[in-house]
Amino acid sequence: MSHTPHHDQSPEAQSQGDQDEVFPTFSEQLADQLGGIRGMIETSIPVLAFVIANIVWSLNPALIVAIATAVAIGAFRLSRRQSVRHAMNGLVGIGIGAFIAWRTGSAKDVFLPGIWLALGYGVAMIASIGARRPLVGWIWSVVADKGATRWRDDLGLRRIFGWLTLLWAGTYLAKAAVQFAVYFADTLTEDQKTTILGVVRIGLGFPPYALLAALTVWAVRRYLRTVEPLVATP
Repeated sequence: MSHTPHHDQSPEAQSQGDQDEVFPTFSEQLADQLGGIRGMIETSIPVLAFVIANIVWSLNPALIVAIATAVAIGAFRLSRRQSVRHAMNGLVGIGIGAFIAWRTGSAKDVFLPGIWLALGYGVAMIASIGARRPLVGWIWSVVADKGATRWRDDLGLRRIFGWLTLLWAGTYLAKAAVQFAVYFADTLTEDQKTTILGVVRIGLGFPPYALLAALTVWAVRRYLRTVEPLVATP
C-alpha cells in the first residue's frame, strides 16, 4: 500500500495565505457594493419611468408606473433566481418617495428622501472626521477587511481614510445642494423641477460613486503595498 506524504504548511506560509485572503479583488468590491451596470439600471429604471409617466399623464399614474416597474424588475430577478438586492433598493427608494408625493400632491417630492439621505450622509461623514473616526474607514473594515479594526491603530491609514471621507462627504453634500437648488428654484415649474431632479438623480447616482469607490480601493491598496513589505522584514 502506497503512502501519500502529508506536507504541513509552515507558519510563514499560513500567514501569507491569510494576508492574501484579507482583501477581495477590486472588481468584486466594486460590483458587490455598487451593483455594476446592472445595479445602476435596476435603480434608475423606476425613476426614469416615473419622470416619463409624469410628463405624459399626471402624478398618480406616474407613481403607479414607477412602483410597478420596480416590482417587475424584482420579480424578473426572482424568476431567474438571481439577487434582488439592487432591485429592492430601487423599490424601497421609489416607494418611500411615492408615498410622500402622494400625500403632498407634488411630484417633485418623490425625490425628497434621496435628497435628505445624501445630506445626512455628508453631515455624518464630516462629523466622523471631527471625531477622528472617519466613516470610510469603518465601511472599508466591514466591506474589505473582514471587520478588522487595524486601520484605527495605523496613522497612515487613518490619514488616508480621513481625506477619502472628506471627499465622499463633499460629493454627498454637493449632490444634496444641487437637488435642493432645483427643488426650491422659483424660475422652474413643478414639472420642470420633477424632470430635472430625475435626471440629476440618475446622473449623480452611480457614476460619481463608482469613481469614488475606485479611488478608495486604489488609495488604500497603494498604501498597504508600501507598508506590508516593511512589516514582513525581520
